[in-house]
Amino acid sequence: MTNFRAKKIVVSVTNDLVSDNRVHKVCTSLTNMGFGVLLVGRILPLSLPVNNREYQTKRFKLFFKTGALFYVEYNFRLFLFLFFIKFDVLLANDLDSLTANFLVSKLKSKPLVYDSHEYFTEVPELINRPKVQRIWEWLEQKMVPKIKFAYTVCNSIAKVYEEQYGTKFKVVRNIPRESKTAVIKKENSNKIILYQGAVNIGRGLEQAILAMKYINEAKLIIAGDGDIKKQLEDRVEKENLGKRVEFVGRLPIEELSKLTVKADLGLSIEEDLGLNYRFALPNKLFDYIQAQVPVLVSNLPEMVAIVKQYQIGEITTSLEPKELAEKINYALFNNRKRKEWINNLKVAAKELTWEKEEKIIYEIFSKFA
Repeated sequence: MTNFRAKKIVVSVTNDLVSDNRVHKVCTSLTNMGFGVLLVGRILPLSLPVNNREYQTKRFKLFFKTGALFYVEYNFRLFLFLFFIKFDVLLANDLDSLTANFLVSKLKSKPLVYDSHEYFTEVPELINRPKVQRIWEWLEQKMVPKIKFAYTVCNSIAKVYEEQYGTKFKVVRNIPRESKTAVIKKENSNKIILYQGAVNIGRGLEQAILAMKYINEAKLIIAGDGDIKKQLEDRVEKENLGKRVEFVGRLPIEELSKLTVKADLGLSIEEDLGLNYRFALPNKLFDYIQAQVPVLVSNLPEMVAIVKQYQIGEITTSLEPKELAEKINYALFNNRKRKEWINNLKVAAKELTWEKEEKIIYEIFSKFA
């Protein structure tokens, strides 16, 4: 690789850095290019330590944990931090970290790269809050048209942003690194259904839990944390499904990988709640593929395209619990189809790797040598 050792990139995100696989992969790729990388986030009372990173990290301890005051405080702290340090390039992850980066890049005449992990203004948490949604839309309208270097997670979102703002977005999908160890698949006597990722509204989790009433010899494991976790835990208790549903919380990247490879079926069953979910192409889908785990996805275009292209699982057109259970049972116990999917997953896992996807990262950031 070309050596950019003299160049420093500050990467910022609003989470606590522990389990953000996309940002970790990007930072590692930039480090491998020779850049000096500093990743900035926040720390929460229950945040795990950030270990074994090849780049530097910094986490702000903030007074506000959620809501509008959190975003204001974070961006204010980030603005001050960036304004008083030396750097060569800024990389902002998502709209909620963009304001501070945008202002500092203008004041210090430094290049800014924007990574939009989702169609932020169309997330379900904003759709039913039009006043808050309009504030984020106003911020987006003020900044995104003026950004020269940008990328996002799928072609659908890239197309929408280009049509809306005239800003060209490249596409860097949430694909994991190629596994360096052979994946040995063992059929579990008690099947494991895995959901990994944010435990938020619109992820099909309540429906998946209720579907477990109609599924035998299987356990649903939910690996993640989020706004509705307590609500879902209460639902499990109310439905007396404690032996069929297990919450393991948010796991570090390495531990999550060990769990994923043990699964018999991976769920990515987002609901069609606005354009952000309609265009969803989540990293968990590619994590399942790399672990050679058959998948069940909802009938949303970006995910359907991957599943159909590689023939690696099932598509459900309904999240009604009984119908969802039928799809899950078919995906778990149809041995002929499972054999076909697992053979196809070996091919998909070879083709869908970060080593191939990161070429776009190299293309974008080589401009700053």
